[in-house]
Order: sequence, then structure tokens, then C-alpha cells
Amino acid sequence: MTVIVLFGGRSDERHVSVASAQNVVRTLGSTLAWFWAPDGSVHDVAAANLLGHERPFEVDFLPSRPAIFPTLEQALDTLPVEEPLFFLALHGGEGEDGTVQRMMEQRRIPFTGSGSEASAAAFDKGRAKSVVAGRVRVAESVVFESGGLAAALQTLRRFEKLVLKPVAGGSSRGLFFIDRDEPVPHDLTVPYIAEQFIEGRELTVGVIDMGSGPFALPVIEIEVDPGHSFDYAGKYLGHGTREICPAKISDAMRIAAQTTALAAHLALGCKGYSRTDLIAVSDDENYFLELNTLPGLTKASLVPQELAEAGIGFREFLEKQIELARR
Repeated sequence: MTVIVLFGGRSDERHVSVASAQNVVRTLGSTLAWFWAPDGSVHDVAAANLLGHERPFEVDFLPSRPAIFPTLEQALDTLPVEEPLFFLALHGGEGEDGTVQRMMEQRRIPFTGSGSEASAAAFDKGRAKSVVAGRVRVAESVVFESGGLAAALQTLRRFEKLVLKPVAGGSSRGLFFIDRDEPVPHDLTVPYIAEQFIEGRELTVGVIDMGSGPFALPVIEIEVDPGHSFDYAGKYLGHGTREICPAKISDAMRIAAQTTALAAHLALGCKGYSRTDLIAVSDDENYFLELNTLPGLTKASLVPQELAEAGIGFREFLEKQIELARR
């Protein structure tokens, strides 16, 4: 089969997607790379063009070749290679909410990662929490549309601090922490979820399948300096945060975190790999925050760090995901 690494997209996470694609293409070597541009067109990208792009988290990638297709749908309908298989290095938006996955399922084109149903369920934070509730602990929350913040805050008024984040989004963009009585942002133009703030240790756990069923990777703890948060600048530019791998936690806390991540992965019907973020308040008590079906695969991303700690080579992991997609 011909492996095509698909990256870019129209979401505000396309910078991360470019960095993930660089790491995947560099590791796999002989693959095709397609850039899905913000205008919807698809470009066949030379590896040198992709790998030579500097500061991908901050600078837009500009393909050196003209588009070969005006839309992704047309690209999938008139694929110029035999037996294609897509490695999805997409993050956010249509690349992670099930839209692209559904396009490929309808055309019976194999791809890496979770299917459209699991992707859609996990991408919607409110829906994801309703699916996993009963299997894992979830913080109390309310989903609201633009203009509905006041009513949401009234519902959660007994909590001293809240977290506000877009219902559909990732990479910690649009994240707010607010105290009960402080002024709140008024420019929230997309659906948001207001969530009870849980004080505890911020942990993240990857779950992968290497051919014999999913299992949890080592746990990472996110340490955040006072006055900072694990937002885009903290996650990708290293501003005020540290990622401790493996987390310096008790065996009981580690096992509980891994159990939560695996339970969420299975409840949402994920395939291949995922990453779950959670808050641990004690050795045996933690709260599910969200699950990413296409977590970052950049050189500095969390899942690659966990793979290295587990003694699993990044190339081995990528090849296994391709094998699972081919099956």
C-alpha cells in the first residue's frame, strides 16, 4: 500500500499538525505527504519542503508546489496511487471531529486512528464526558452557546473556581480559568463548556494498540508555574510549564490514572491510539478531563515521550498504526 501522510487542515491547530507531519515523515522516510491548505486545496509536498520548514508552531507552512486538487473530497475521489493508506497527522477541526474519517470510510480508504463515530464523540467535550460517565469520574459541567455564560455560571455558582474551554477544540486554545466573582470574558463566539475546577495533579496518559489490544503508556505529570497555564504557549513553546516523564507519583496513582485512560479509550470506541488528560486528587481518585483521538506526534509531544519511556521506538509505533489501518 502507498502511505500518504495528510497534514494541515483549516483548524487553528494546523501548526501542530505540520510539526507532527515533519516527525512522521522524517521517521518513516519513503512516504507521500499531502498538505491540506486552509483554503481547502490539497498539495503534494516534497519531503525537503516539509522538513525544511522552521518554527512550525509559530510560522505558517507554505507549500512550494501548486495544489493538485481543489478540495480533499476530489482528492479522495481521484486518488492517483494504487492502494492508498492515509496516516492522519491532522489535529483539531475537521481532521479530528470525524469529518475526514467519515469521508474515508464512505470511500473505503484505510486510515490511521479512530473511526468517525469515536472521533466525533471524543471531540465534543460535553458528549465525551456523558459517554465516559459511570466508568470514570467527571467534573460537573455545563455546555452553553454564545451568550449563555451567565446561566451556566448560575448553575455552577457553588464552585469557587471554574474552567472555560471550547466544546470542540484542542491544544488548549481559548482556555480560561475564572473565580466565581471575577469578570468573565464576553467574546465567546463558539459553544463552550464551563467546568468545575478540580485542584490536584495534572496528568496525561497515552493509550496505544500495538496489535494485541490497547494498553496504557507511562504517565506524564504537567507542572505549571504560578501565573501560567497549560495553554498553547505552555504546551508548545515551553512558557511556564514542565512535562515530567515518567510522573513522580505513587504506584497507586499511576495505576489509577492508566485505568482511567484505558476505560475512556474503550468507552469512546477509540482505535489505534489516544491520549487522556485528567486531574488526580489522591492516590485512588482522579477526574477525566478530555480525550484526544489524534494527539500530537511532534518530537516534543506527550505520546512520543511516553513511548520512549516505555521502550517503544517511534518508528515501530508508526508502522504498527499503519498495519492496524491496513487490517
